Amino acid sequence: MADPSDPRVQQALAEAAETCGLSEHYRSCVRPLLRNPEGRWPRCCGGGCEPCAQTLIDVAVLTLRALGTPRESPID
Repeated sequence: MADPSDPRVQQALAEAAETCGLSEHYRSCVRPLLRNPEGRWPRCCGGGCEPCAQTLIDVAVLTLRALGTPRESPID
C-alpha cells in the first residue's frame, strides 16, 4: 500500500501524471487507487468524463510500477 504523503510516492505520481497528461489538480483522484492497488478500480464509461477513469488508471499503474509495486490483479 503506497502512502500518498511519502515524498517518493508524490514524485512518482507527479511524473506519471505528467506522462499521461493528467492535470495536477486531479492527482488526488489517483491516491485512492494507490492505497488499494489490488482492489476494484473504476472503468471508463465512454461518457467523456474529465478526468477519464482510464487516465486515472494509467497514472496509478505507472506510479505503482515506478515504486516497484506494480498491480498484479487484472484491471476489470
